Amino acid sequence: MTQKQLEKLSRRRLLELLAQQTGRAERLERENARLKERIADRELHLIQMGTLAETIVRSGAQLGRVQGAQYLQEIQSLTAQPEEEEQEDPDPPGHIDWPTREQLLLEAQREGGKRRYLWSLKTTVYAMITVAAAAVLVAVLLLPVLQIYGTSMNPTLYEGDFVVSVKGGKMETGDLVAFYYNNKILVKRVIGQAGQWIDIAEDGTVYVDNVKIDEPYLTDRGLGECDIELPYQVPENRVFVMGDNRSISVDSRSTTIGCVSEEQLVGRIVFRIWPLSEFGEL
Repeated sequence: MTQKQLEKLSRRRLLELLAQQTGRAERLERENARLKERIADRELHLIQMGTLAETIVRSGAQLGRVQGAQYLQEIQSLTAQPEEEEQEDPDPPGHIDWPTREQLLLEAQREGGKRRYLWSLKTTVYAMITVAAAAVLVAVLLLPVLQIYGTSMNPTLYEGDFVVSVKGGKMETGDLVAFYYNNKILVKRVIGQAGQWIDIAEDGTVYVDNVKIDEPYLTDRGLGECDIELPYQVPENRVFVMGDNRSISVDSRSTTIGCVSEEQLVGRIVFRIWPLSEFGEL
């Protein structure tokens, strides 16, 4: 049987053929054992016949007719050929082209190796899917990764930057935060907490509870789009936010957005992961 024919056999068929080949091998071994026994018996008969003939020659005595006949019958019984046992033809005419036992063993090993490879591949794929799913869950539930759009946070963040946010925890003044607004996620900076008074001068200087705040992250100051009545007190459970690009940012200075509630918050922006040249903590 050729290798191509072997590869077409199913695993179950291979096991059946292997069992049949094993049975044939066992039958041949039993037949071989019987032949060895018969050969040993014939050798013993020849030895006994030689011994009897040697006894007759040495004695030189005249044998009676009856005794001679007995000797003759005994010699004939010793020298008679045993009847041939009917043997099973291991390969009768028209037999199937069975593969050899070695071929079956090699094919079974190859099939087993293929199954082990497929098992290893499945295990690896399942592990990768599990890791990916865990990473997605962490990214969605604990550390959302966000992409920056627009220029309202220049020069701290630029359009196309990727940042990591952390959910939970209190938002402190000066923190960068992401929050939901009209099915979008906006990123701004916390300027004032609930209950604090916010005031902004014409030149863009910001005062919190009548104290000027230090904002080293700014390169542009301005009043911007502001239609709230100043000074302004931050409502309970809300924070006052502003973009770092003050002249164009639309934020809590505008009644369009207003202050951000705790329910709107996505998390604090703590890390920039892209571009790699700007990789690091924020």
